[in-house]
Amino acid sequence: MGRWQPDARGRLAKAALELYVERGFDRTSVAEIAERAGLTERTFFRHYADKREVLFAGSSELRDVLAGAVAQAPESATPLDAVAVALEGAAGVLEARKEHARQRQSVIDANTELQERELIKLASLSETLTDALRQRGVDEAAAGLAAEVGIAVFKFAFRRWVDQTGERELAQFIRESLAGLRAVTADA
Repeated sequence: MGRWQPDARGRLAKAALELYVERGFDRTSVAEIAERAGLTERTFFRHYADKREVLFAGSSELRDVLAGAVAQAPESATPLDAVAVALEGAAGVLEARKEHARQRQSVIDANTELQERELIKLASLSETLTDALRQRGVDEAAAGLAAEVGIAVFKFAFRRWVDQTGERELAQFIRESLAGLRAVTADA
Protein backbone atom coordinates (compact mmCIF):
# COMPACT_ATOMS: atom_id res chain seq x y z
CA MET A 1 0.00 0.00 0.00
CA GLY A 2 1.28 3.43 -0.81
CA ARG A 3 1.36 6.33 1.57
CA TRP A 4 -1.24 8.22 -0.46
CA GLN A 5 -4.03 5.71 0.26
CA PRO A 6 -6.73 6.95 2.62
CA ASP A 7 -7.46 6.02 6.24
CA ALA A 8 -3.93 5.82 7.59
CA ARG A 9 -5.27 5.66 11.16
CA GLY A 10 -7.56 2.74 10.36
CA ARG A 11 -4.84 0.91 8.46
CA LEU A 12 -2.47 1.33 11.39
CA ALA A 13 -5.06 0.04 13.84
CA LYS A 14 -5.82 -2.99 11.67
CA ALA A 15 -2.13 -3.77 11.16
CA ALA A 16 -1.38 -3.40 14.87
CA LEU A 17 -4.18 -5.72 15.96
CA GLU A 18 -3.19 -8.32 13.38
CA LEU A 19 0.41 -8.26 14.59
CA TYR A 20 -0.55 -8.28 18.27
CA VAL A 21 -2.67 -11.39 17.67
CA GLU A 22 0.01 -13.09 15.54
CA ARG A 23 3.12 -12.22 17.57
CA GLY A 24 1.96 -10.79 20.85
CA PHE A 25 1.94 -7.19 21.99
CA ASP A 26 5.46 -7.21 23.45
CA ARG A 27 7.00 -8.78 20.34
CA THR A 28 5.51 -6.21 17.96
CA SER A 29 7.29 -2.96 17.20
CA VAL A 30 5.93 0.33 15.90
CA ALA A 31 8.17 -0.10 12.85
CA GLU A 32 6.50 -3.44 12.07
CA ILE A 33 3.04 -1.96 12.47
CA ALA A 34 3.87 0.92 10.15
CA GLU A 35 5.43 -1.41 7.60
CA ARG A 36 2.40 -3.73 7.59
CA ALA A 37 0.13 -0.71 7.10
CA GLY A 38 2.33 0.58 4.27
CA LEU A 39 3.21 3.72 6.22
CA THR A 40 6.13 5.21 8.11
CA GLU A 41 6.83 5.25 11.84
CA ARG A 42 6.45 9.01 11.71
CA THR A 43 2.91 8.58 10.40
CA PHE A 44 2.21 6.13 13.21
CA PHE A 45 3.22 8.70 15.81
CA ARG A 46 1.05 11.35 14.17
CA HIS A 47 -1.95 9.17 14.97
CA TYR A 48 -0.97 7.37 18.18
CA ALA A 49 1.21 8.31 21.13
CA ASP A 50 2.46 4.74 21.50
CA LYS A 51 1.56 1.22 20.50
CA ARG A 52 -0.77 0.76 23.49
CA GLU A 53 -2.99 3.60 22.37
CA VAL A 54 -3.97 1.70 19.22
CA LEU A 55 -6.01 -0.58 21.48
CA PHE A 56 -7.60 2.24 23.48
CA ALA A 57 -8.29 4.87 20.84
CA GLY A 58 -12.06 4.23 20.88
CA SER A 59 -12.45 5.25 24.52
CA SER A 60 -13.50 8.80 23.71
CA GLU A 61 -16.30 7.54 21.45
CA LEU A 62 -17.58 5.32 24.25
CA ARG A 63 -17.44 8.22 26.72
CA ASP A 64 -19.49 10.36 24.33
CA VAL A 65 -22.06 7.62 23.83
CA LEU A 66 -22.39 6.99 27.58
CA ALA A 67 -22.73 10.68 28.47
CA GLY A 68 -25.21 11.31 25.68
CA ALA A 69 -27.37 8.33 26.57
CA VAL A 70 -27.55 9.31 30.25
CA ALA A 71 -28.53 12.84 29.25
CA GLN A 72 -31.25 11.49 26.95
CA ALA A 73 -32.66 8.97 29.43
CA PRO A 74 -36.23 9.72 30.56
CA GLU A 75 -36.45 12.16 33.47
CA SER A 76 -38.25 9.48 35.48
CA ALA A 77 -35.32 7.05 35.13
CA THR A 78 -33.53 6.05 38.31
CA PRO A 79 -29.74 6.51 38.26
CA LEU A 80 -29.26 2.80 37.56
CA ASP A 81 -31.90 2.85 34.81
CA ALA A 82 -30.12 5.81 33.17
CA VAL A 83 -26.85 3.88 33.37
CA ALA A 84 -28.58 0.85 31.83
CA VAL A 85 -29.69 3.01 28.89
CA ALA A 86 -26.10 4.21 28.50
CA LEU A 87 -24.67 0.69 28.60
CA GLU A 88 -27.05 -0.43 25.87
CA GLY A 89 -25.92 2.55 23.81
CA ALA A 90 -22.30 1.46 24.25
CA ALA A 91 -23.30 -2.08 23.32
CA GLY A 92 -24.60 -0.78 20.00
CA VAL A 93 -21.22 0.75 19.21
CA LEU A 94 -19.31 -2.40 20.14
CA GLU A 95 -21.69 -4.82 18.48
CA ALA A 96 -20.65 -3.56 15.06
CA ARG A 97 -17.03 -4.45 15.91
CA LYS A 98 -17.50 -7.81 17.59
CA GLU A 99 -14.54 -9.65 16.03
CA HIS A 100 -12.29 -6.65 16.68
CA ALA A 101 -13.48 -6.61 20.31
CA ARG A 102 -12.72 -10.32 20.71
CA GLN A 103 -9.23 -9.99 19.24
CA ARG A 104 -8.53 -6.84 21.23
CA GLN A 105 -9.59 -8.54 24.46
CA SER A 106 -7.36 -11.55 23.76
CA VAL A 107 -4.39 -9.21 23.34
CA ILE A 108 -5.23 -7.39 26.58
CA ASP A 109 -5.73 -10.66 28.48
CA ALA A 110 -2.20 -11.74 27.53
CA ASN A 111 -0.47 -8.62 28.88
CA THR A 112 -0.49 -7.25 32.44
CA GLU A 113 0.42 -3.71 31.33
CA LEU A 114 -2.56 -3.67 28.96
CA GLN A 115 -4.84 -5.04 31.67
CA GLU A 116 -3.85 -2.10 33.86
CA ARG A 117 -4.53 0.30 30.99
CA GLU A 118 -7.95 -1.31 30.48
CA LEU A 119 -8.77 -0.71 34.16
CA ILE A 120 -7.82 2.95 33.72
CA LYS A 121 -10.13 3.15 30.69
CA LEU A 122 -12.99 1.60 32.67
CA ALA A 123 -12.40 4.05 35.54
CA SER A 124 -12.61 6.87 33.01
CA LEU A 125 -15.91 5.50 31.72
CA SER A 126 -17.18 5.35 35.29
CA GLU A 127 -16.20 9.00 35.81
CA THR A 128 -18.08 9.88 32.63
CA LEU A 129 -21.21 8.15 33.90
CA THR A 130 -20.85 9.80 37.31
CA ASP A 131 -20.54 13.26 35.75
CA ALA A 132 -23.51 12.65 33.45
CA LEU A 133 -25.65 11.51 36.39
CA ARG A 134 -24.62 14.55 38.46
CA GLN A 135 -25.69 16.76 35.56
CA ARG A 136 -29.12 15.12 35.87
CA GLY A 137 -29.24 16.23 39.50
CA VAL A 138 -28.21 12.94 41.09
CA ASP A 139 -26.19 13.45 44.28
CA GLU A 140 -22.49 12.57 44.27
CA ALA A 141 -22.74 9.34 46.26
CA ALA A 142 -25.66 7.89 44.30
CA ALA A 143 -24.10 8.95 40.98
CA GLY A 144 -20.76 7.34 41.82
CA LEU A 145 -22.33 4.15 43.09
CA ALA A 146 -24.63 3.77 40.08
CA ALA A 147 -21.71 4.43 37.72
CA GLU A 148 -19.39 1.93 39.42
CA VAL A 149 -22.11 -0.72 39.51
CA GLY A 150 -22.85 -0.03 35.86
CA ILE A 151 -19.23 -0.51 34.87
CA ALA A 152 -19.09 -3.77 36.87
CA VAL A 153 -22.19 -4.97 35.01
CA PHE A 154 -20.63 -3.90 31.73
CA LYS A 155 -17.36 -5.76 32.45
CA PHE A 156 -19.22 -8.93 33.36
CA ALA A 157 -21.53 -8.75 30.33
CA PHE A 158 -18.69 -7.85 27.96
CA ARG A 159 -16.62 -10.83 29.10
CA ARG A 160 -19.56 -13.19 28.56
CA TRP A 161 -20.18 -11.64 25.12
CA VAL A 162 -16.61 -11.99 23.82
CA ASP A 163 -16.25 -15.50 25.28
CA GLN A 164 -19.53 -16.85 23.91
CA THR A 165 -19.69 -19.41 21.14
CA GLY A 166 -23.11 -18.23 19.95
CA GLU A 167 -24.30 -15.02 18.37
CA ARG A 168 -26.14 -13.32 21.23
CA GLU A 169 -25.84 -9.55 21.32
CA LEU A 170 -23.95 -7.63 23.98
CA ALA A 171 -27.12 -5.75 24.94
CA GLN A 172 -28.71 -9.09 25.86
CA PHE A 173 -25.85 -9.90 28.20
CA ILE A 174 -26.12 -6.43 29.74
CA ARG A 175 -29.86 -6.84 30.38
CA GLU A 176 -29.31 -10.30 31.90
CA SER A 177 -26.51 -9.00 34.11
CA LEU A 178 -28.64 -6.08 35.31
CA ALA A 179 -31.51 -8.46 36.04
CA GLY A 180 -29.11 -10.65 38.01
CA LEU A 181 -27.89 -7.63 39.95
CA ARG A 182 -31.45 -6.60 40.76
CA ALA A 183 -32.27 -10.14 41.90
CA VAL A 184 -29.22 -10.22 44.17
CA THR A 185 -30.01 -6.83 45.72
CA ALA A 186 -33.69 -7.69 46.16
CA ASP A 187 -32.63 -10.51 48.48
CA ALA A 188 -30.47 -8.18 50.57
